[in-house]
Amino acid sequence: MCCASGKVQLPEIETPPVPLNGLLIGTDPDSNVFLKSIRTFNSCFQMTSFGATEIVQNTNANGQQYNFTFKIRGQVYHKIGSLLPMPNEPHKFLQIYFMGGEDSGSALANRVDARCGYNNLDSFFARRIVSELDALLNEHNELLKIFKSHMHKLESDNHAIVINPDKTPAGEHIRRFNAPVADDVAGIMFGDRTSAREIVIRMRNNNLQFIADTHRSYDALQYPLIFWKRQDGYSINIKQRDPVSGTSLIMNLIITLLTKQLNY
Repeated sequence: MCCASGKVQLPEIETPPVPLNGLLIGTDPDSNVFLKSIRTFNSCFQMTSFGATEIVQNTNANGQQYNFTFKIRGQVYHKIGSLLPMPNEPHKFLQIYFMGGEDSGSALANRVDARCGYNNLDSFFARRIVSELDALLNEHNELLKIFKSHMHKLESDNHAIVINPDKTPAGEHIRRFNAPVADDVAGIMFGDRTSAREIVIRMRNNNLQFIADTHRSYDALQYPLIFWKRQDGYSINIKQRDPVSGTSLIMNLIITLLTKQLNY
């Protein structure tokens, strides 16, 4: 079942920039700390929350959880909120990226405090890793750039940034990642004239939106340390190819139909 027996060709994983690459391959001085708690560090930067139909905690006879693992049943889903929290509510997930507004030293410190506080990371080394990865994602992640460039255009809480699930940069192959042009992947809309598979992010509200698992940013929002540039994840529009010749199956079909038409 993997890759439809070779019909689906996934793009090669791009080498991440420092310090993330060094943390992953073990050359960074903080690699041991990072690799031992890599899931926790990813949780620090998730833009969406993780949920499932039913989550079963491991508890003892007294009802106390005896380890940090759990079982899930039913459907797994991701949810996303607004860019900013409601008044008197703490920043969570994507909202943490906008703490303090500008990327000043104090704003960075506030974001590090929030990320480490939520995930119980209190060592000097962990805080240093979080600080470095925060700067990396703000510099390289294209979704964050889109959010920040569009945020000042949101005139009210009813305006929203809408991310199209199927749009790709004009003239490019659907599975080739290119730094997206804002108009190719997002737009500003007023009201609720959007489709079910689009991601709609408002400036400020108290609602959580389910993200369709067929949206190409479904994985990038949940696993930012894997998709550090916001590379596309799974998409229902992934093209298939002939595993022997390497040519597109759609192109093979077109050639076959044209040949039959000419013969006819």
